[in-house]
Amino acid sequence: AEPKAPSPKQPQLDEAVELLRTLVHADAVEEASINELNGDMPTLVIRPEHWLAAAELLKSHGKLGCNYLRNVSGVDYETHLESVYHLVSLDTKREFAVKVKTDREHPSIPSVAAVWSTANWNEREIYDLLGIDFPGHPDLRRIMMPDDWVGHPLRKDYVPLDPEV
Repeated sequence: AEPKAPSPKQPQLDEAVELLRTLVHADAVEEASINELNGDMPTLVIRPEHWLAAAELLKSHGKLGCNYLRNVSGVDYETHLESVYHLVSLDTKREFAVKVKTDREHPSIPSVAAVWSTANWNEREIYDLLGIDFPGHPDLRRIMMPDDWVGHPLRKDYVPLDPEV
């Protein structure tokens, strides 16, 4: 079989990785790939300690310009938790998926609500349902579950008080 042609979005991914490693930190990008199953989506895995600076660069740098955060999702992979950010440049129509991993025992990812206001409610939902702390969030409190709810119901290790519910 012939080798597969590279994605037309590979240069976009390579440029973002180079900018992040040069302007944020050499270790800022943990992984970078093209997600073929999601329309060749350039996908970055950013280390949590560099996430806030990376987010600011992704939004403000002229070659990236991700001025819109479409959504944030929380995911429980049993070995770790992560937040997935879907970023768009409304000017160039470029898109990126950014994943930030955190451990299960003390899950914490810096808030980017000050960078993209969309993150405000999304981070609250992830905190409420998965228990990821977002330091720097302006109002991190439960948004769906009652204030006195014990645990985070979308975690795979969650044990409901009443298994019939």
